[in-house]
Amino acid sequence: MKRTTGQDRTITSKWRSATRAVRGGTWRSEQGETSEAIYMTSGYCYDDAETVADRFAGKIPGMTYSRTGNPSVAMLEERIALMEGAEACRTMASGMGAMSSVLLAALSAGDHMVIARAAFGPTRWVTDNLLPRFGIACTAVDGADLDQWRDAIRPETKLFFFETPANPTMDIVDIRAVCDIAHERGIRVIVDNAFATSALQRPLDFGADVVAYAATKLMDGSGRTLAGAVAGDADFINGVLHPYVRNTGNTLSPFNAWVVLKGLETLQMRAEAQAKSALDLGAWLETRLPRVLHPGLASHPQHDLVKKQMKAAGSVFSFEVDGATPEQSRARAMGLLNALELIDISNNIGDAKSLMTHPASTTHSSISPETRQAMGVTEGMVRISVGLEDVEDLKDDLDAALRSIGL
Repeated sequence: MKRTTGQDRTITSKWRSATRAVRGGTWRSEQGETSEAIYMTSGYCYDDAETVADRFAGKIPGMTYSRTGNPSVAMLEERIALMEGAEACRTMASGMGAMSSVLLAALSAGDHMVIARAAFGPTRWVTDNLLPRFGIACTAVDGADLDQWRDAIRPETKLFFFETPANPTMDIVDIRAVCDIAHERGIRVIVDNAFATSALQRPLDFGADVVAYAATKLMDGSGRTLAGAVAGDADFINGVLHPYVRNTGNTLSPFNAWVVLKGLETLQMRAEAQAKSALDLGAWLETRLPRVLHPGLASHPQHDLVKKQMKAAGSVFSFEVDGATPEQSRARAMGLLNALELIDISNNIGDAKSLMTHPASTTHSSISPETRQAMGVTEGMVRISVGLEDVEDLKDDLDAALRSIGL
């Protein structure tokens, strides 16, 4: 097997983001295939016993077992690292596999971490329920309040973690400012960038140490597969994270890696087109509803910060159809979803098809009502992931659905 011409870092570093997404990390076998090959194998054969011994000892490069490395997976990891401007990347079987792995690999009993309270429901389940079982403490703060980040620091604080934009409240965290606070105390910063991807935001450029992904979402872009990824400095990725993933078995399959590789080829175009439609749709909804949570709109309280650290505000946003009581709010949200004819009811995001969900009963149902309230996830909140359909058709569908619930 050989790499394509130009895969040396001195050359790939000159490529722009769209080129890296199409060609970065590509290997070719002696067959000279144009599309990356899928290496569906669990193990590898060797010419002699000495070679396998040297590979396992790390004396020579090469594959040993697909739980520890696979050519298809390695291509994806190289490509994501190039796109992020990272030294290294490791992939996992799902987005939550990536989130749980990076936290458990980075933290030990007696450590403390700080998380922005507005976050994906399963991520908060890990920090609020799983980590304490291993003696790891977690403090949730308002991600936009820099004083809360400072005040939450303890002598044993090892990690800051946040999403920006946050799911589903669309809170924005000042990446550079929070990283500065952390680095003054030697604290590592991990950013969940799944809503934006490197096509719209590169947290490492603003000081983040590590970026984590559900590659299931916009990276794949068609709702076909599960995948997770974590990228950052080589010491952490290869020395801390990789041993954890290798030995616990949270491994991405070669086929799923190949699916994400194909998705990355069109990521830039899709992300920009979907973000444009989402902004158009959000502005239209703002004429109909009192509260639309879209970071690209001037009404968003952190709109100026968005313009500083994002190329575009992304394809996902939320809005509220609240009633007089929580029960009425949920009923109204459910009624809206049930009236849709074009947009699908689904808890996924980043698909080419537009999707809507009710976070309180789906993505954030695993956390307590009190925590949801503190996060700002109301019973009347719905989240939409805007796809590649004609935005006027999306407006027509939402218009009819809103009218059906009296809005």
